[in-house]
Amino acid sequence: MSVKAGYGHHSTAKAIMEKFSAYGHECEMLDIFDYINPRLGNTIQDGYLLSTKYLSDIYGKVYDTMAEKDTPYKKYSPTAILSKLVSNKLRSYVELFSPDLVIGTHSYAGVVMSILRDNGVISCPTIGIVTDFTVHPFWESTSLDYYVIPDDRLTYEMVKKGIPAEKVLPIGIPIRKQFETKIPQPEARKALGLKDKKTILVMMGSMGYGNIKKPLMEIDGSGEDFQVICICGSNERMRKAISKYPWRKDIYAYGFMDNIDVMMDSADIIVSKPGGLTTSETLAKGLPMIIMNPIPGQEDKNQMFLLNNGAAAAVNGAYTLGDVIHQLFGFPERLEELKKCAKRIGKPSSTQKLYEFCEKNLFENGAEIENILPAR
Repeated sequence: MSVKAGYGHHSTAKAIMEKFSAYGHECEMLDIFDYINPRLGNTIQDGYLLSTKYLSDIYGKVYDTMAEKDTPYKKYSPTAILSKLVSNKLRSYVELFSPDLVIGTHSYAGVVMSILRDNGVISCPTIGIVTDFTVHPFWESTSLDYYVIPDDRLTYEMVKKGIPAEKVLPIGIPIRKQFETKIPQPEARKALGLKDKKTILVMMGSMGYGNIKKPLMEIDGSGEDFQVICICGSNERMRKAISKYPWRKDIYAYGFMDNIDVMMDSADIIVSKPGGLTTSETLAKGLPMIIMNPIPGQEDKNQMFLLNNGAAAAVNGAYTLGDVIHQLFGFPERLEELKKCAKRIGKPSSTQKLYEFCEKNLFENGAEIENILPAR
C-alpha cells in the first residue's frame, strides 16, 4: 500500500515488489487514493508537488507542527473519521486479494492498514516503511507488526512516537536492485561515453526543482578540472537550455533516465536535494553528497541527519557551491572522509534483508534471523 505524494513512496514499493517477485511471490501495489478515485489520487499528487515547489515555507511549517505530535490522534477526530471512511473503501479489494503480507510505504498507508486489521479485514503480518531519515507524522497513530527505518539512529525517534523498539528493523529504506552493487568508475564513465576524469552528478529531483542553471554557472566557474552530468527530470525546458548554453566545462544534460545507478558509479560527488530515496541510493553507492535546496520539512531533517553523521556538505547563502567543490577536490582527505561516512551509513542490501527477514520470520513461522539486523 502506498500514497502518491512525490515519487519516493511508489519507487520504494516497486523496489520491494521487484525483490519479492524475483523469489516467486505474487505482488500488487495499491495506491490508496488513486484506487478510491483516480482524480483524487492525482489531486493529492499535484497538491503535494505544488505546495513543496511554490509554498515550501508553509508546507515546512505544517509538516513540522504535525511531526511534533507523539501521541495517536483521538478516536473521533476528523483524521480518525476520514481514515475509517478511506479504509472502508478499500475493504473489498483487500478481502479479494487475501494477502499473506501487507507492506505500507507511506505513514498514512500505515494508518489505513492498522484500521483494516482492527476491523478484521487484514489478519496477516504488516510492515511499515519509513522512507526518510526522520519519522513522519501519522506513524504514531499506527499499530503494525514491524517498522523498517533507514538507520538505527532513528530508533530513538520511533520509541518517542510510542513504537516499541523490538518492532523496529533498522535495515534501511528498500532500494532497487541496481543500487545494491557498484561498478568501477572508469567502466561506468565508458558506458556513458564520458571522459575518465573527475565527475560531478547534479540531480534536483524528478520534477527538476529549482533553477538548475544557476548552480551550474557556479560550477562552471570553478578552477577545478572536472565534467558534469546534470539530470533535469521532467523539466524539458531546462534540459534544452542547459544543452544549448556555451559552457567552459563539459556539461551534459539529461531528462528522465533509467541508468541513474551507472551515473552515480561514474561520479565523485553528487549535488542534490536530500529526498529520502535519492539519499538512500546515494549512500548505498558510498557517494558523497553536496546538499542544495532541501524542501522544508522532511528534507530539512534528512539534511541534518547527513550533516550530523558526516556524509554530506551543504550549501547556503554564505557557503557557496564553488566553496564546497574547491574544498572537496582541493583537499582529497575531506572528500575521502565523506565517502567513508557515506559507506558506513549506506545499506545496499536493504531490500534483500527485508525479504530475508520476511521469509525467515513471517513466511516460515518464526525461524531465527541470522545476520539480518545490525547489532545495537
